[in-house]
Amino acid sequence: MKSFKTFLLSLGILLVTHNLVAQKTYLHCGTLIDVETSTVKKEQTIVIEKDKIVSVNAGYLPGEDDALVIDLKNKTVMPGWMDMHIHVESHPSKRSYEERFRMNPADVALRATVDMRKTINAGFTTVRDLGGTGVNVSMRNAINRGDVEGPRIFTAEKSLATTGGHADPTNGFRRSLMGDPGPKEGVVNSIEDVRKAVRQRYKNGADVIKVTATGGVLSVAKDGQGPQLSEEELKAIVVTAKDYGMTTAAHAHGDEGMRRAVAAGITSIEHGTKMSTKTMDLMIKMGTWYVPTISAGKYVAKKAEEPGYYPNIIVPKAREIGPMIQNTFEKAYARGVKIAFGTDAGVFPHGENANEFIYMTEVGMPVMEALRSATVYSAELLNQQDLLGSIKAGKYADIIATDGNPVDDIQSVLKVDFVMKDGVVVKE
Repeated sequence: MKSFKTFLLSLGILLVTHNLVAQKTYLHCGTLIDVETSTVKKEQTIVIEKDKIVSVNAGYLPGEDDALVIDLKNKTVMPGWMDMHIHVESHPSKRSYEERFRMNPADVALRATVDMRKTINAGFTTVRDLGGTGVNVSMRNAINRGDVEGPRIFTAEKSLATTGGHADPTNGFRRSLMGDPGPKEGVVNSIEDVRKAVRQRYKNGADVIKVTATGGVLSVAKDGQGPQLSEEELKAIVVTAKDYGMTTAAHAHGDEGMRRAVAAGITSIEHGTKMSTKTMDLMIKMGTWYVPTISAGKYVAKKAEEPGYYPNIIVPKAREIGPMIQNTFEKAYARGVKIAFGTDAGVFPHGENANEFIYMTEVGMPVMEALRSATVYSAELLNQQDLLGSIKAGKYADIIATDGNPVDDIQSVLKVDFVMKDGVVVKE
C-alpha cells in the first residue's frame, strides 16, 4: 500500500511538472458539458497553452511531440465550479466562539490552507469570500503566488455592519473588551462612515464590498432579520464601491433590509430568507443577483438541535431562519430572479459545497441550470465572464471532471476525480 501511494504521489508530481514545461496540454474528454449552450458533447479535445484554453475541438486530436495528453475519455468534463459565498477563515465547531479569543491570525491561516485545499479538490476553482479579518486577503495572495494550493479568491476582507449589527466584531464580548469599533474595523453608523469604510476595504486589499443589511443568524445578537442600514447609507456604499471598481453583496434575511439594498443598487442579495414576491420583482427589474446558501440554512437548523453547539441566543434564530431558505430559493427561481451559486461554506465544513447542487435541483431547478449558476452566471456576477465560467478559447483553463454525468445523476457532483486550475493539474 505504501509503495502504491508513493507511485500515485510521483505520478501527480510528474503531471504537474510536465504541465508546467509542456508547450501544450491536450485533454481527451469522453463527455463535455458546454454550459454556454447547455449542451452535452461527446469525444472532444481541449487544447491548453500555459494557463489559457486555446481551442475546443470535435474528436480526439493527437498531441504534439512535446505536449501532455491527459485521458479523460471515461469522464464527464466541465468548467471548474464557482462558489459565490464562502468564508475562508471560518471553520464550524462547537468551539468557534471561544476560538476568537484563543487563535492568532497565523493559526487561522494555517487551518484555512487545509480548508482551501478541500475546496479546490471538491471542484471549486473560484470562490467569493464574503468576510473575515484580513487573513482572507493574505490567503488570496498566497494562492495567487503559488505558495498555497486553493481556489482563486475574490474577497470582501471585512464585512460592513452597524454598531451591534451582524458583522460587528465585538458582539457578545464583555463590556471592557467591546470598545467602540468604527469604519476602520468595518462598523458604520452614517453616510460618512460607510464611505470611509469602503475606502478602507479598498486600501486593505478587498475585491468586493460585503454589507450586512439585516441582522443575522450566527452573530451573538438577538435580532436575526431586522434592517440595520438606511437606504441612503446603502446607496452611499454602492456608489463608493463603484468608484473603486468593486461590486457589492448584501447579507439579508428580512425583507425590508433586502428591499432597501436592492433599491440602492446592490449587486447581489445573500440568503434572502424572507424575500417577498414584491422584492423578487424589484430584483428582476434591477438585475440583482440572488445567492441562496441553502446548505448553510440546513446546517444551522440541524446544529441548533445539538445542545451546546451554538450560544443560546443563536438557537431560536437558527431554528426559524435555517429551514426557510430552500423554499425561498424555489419561489425566487420560479419567478425569474437571477441565481448565482453560493453555499456559505465555513458555516458548514469546507469541501462539502457541491451538496448545494442537490438542494437546488430538489425543488425544481434543472441540473443544467444549477451547473450554469456555478459557472457562467457566477462569472457574470464577478464581472469575469471574459476569463472564467466556461470552457472556451481565451479563458483560463479551470476544468474539472466527474466519474458520472451530473445531468443524468446529480449525485455525480460529489465525486470529482480531476481538477485543473490555470492549466495546472491539481487533482488527478
